[in-house]
Amino acid sequence: MDGIVHYDTCPVCNSNNISPLLTVKDHTVSGKEFVIWHCQQCTLRFTQDVPSEDSIVDYYKAEEYISHTDTSKGLVNKLYKKVRQYTLQQKAGLIISETGIKEGRILDLGCGTGSFVDVMKKRGWKVTGIEQDSDARKMAKELYSLDILPSSEFKNLQYKSFDVITLWHVMEHIHDLHAYVKHLKTVLKDNGKIFIAVPNYNSSDADAYKLYWAAYDVPRHLYHFTPKAMALLMQQHGLKIIGMKPMWFDSYYVSMLSSKYKNGKIKWPGAILNGIKSSLKTIQNKERSSSLIYVITKN
Repeated sequence: MDGIVHYDTCPVCNSNNISPLLTVKDHTVSGKEFVIWHCQQCTLRFTQDVPSEDSIVDYYKAEEYISHTDTSKGLVNKLYKKVRQYTLQQKAGLIISETGIKEGRILDLGCGTGSFVDVMKKRGWKVTGIEQDSDARKMAKELYSLDILPSSEFKNLQYKSFDVITLWHVMEHIHDLHAYVKHLKTVLKDNGKIFIAVPNYNSSDADAYKLYWAAYDVPRHLYHFTPKAMALLMQQHGLKIIGMKPMWFDSYYVSMLSSKYKNGKIKWPGAILNGIKSSLKTIQNKERSSSLIYVITKN
């Protein structure tokens, strides 16, 4: 079928030991249902029969899609933006502590409206931001006077030119996954580091909400990672995970959205309780975090 991507084998490990697991609704844009498949070999889950790279654009056109619009519409988005001011500085601090570099060259992929790029620029870093959505690039210019590059420029980046590459909730959206990771390694300096943040379906909040778990976010999220699946993907391209950092606030944000999807409105006590439970599980085992930041280097 034209405009549809169907996988006969796992997109990460190429195993044919794959099977359908969950039918999940797109609550943000279309209301359509998509089937999530599971790989027994590497534990990756992936959204089956997703729109192709050319045809998925319409599934991002929603005022509520905050990374592209910077909207404050609705209480959840208002809370998200409040927390984001703190987490942006937290991310900057993580990069400096993990790299030992106070100023360097950083590439932020899928940078949305440019809020993180702006933070790093103010800290003295030489910044490059790349974003597919033209409206988001325009907003980055209006909000922060940033000249963000379109996604087509990714392939033109210079060999070994960045100390740091960041992908904050971006990897799960990339159609040509292996070619993308291969090119990440190409543009990273030999002693550079990649920071990849993605949702983690091993989390307690994913267990609680099952098919209503907001971080499945079909069809925009093409893949649903675990630490095992991410490690295997990196390993295939001569990269290795040297650290994992929980994203503490994500369990609350995701639980609020999941509660809304499940009940038609946010049931606050239950959502907050599930956020707390997820955080407590993460304290015991970081691999149960709602979202994880993977710190990655070349082998």
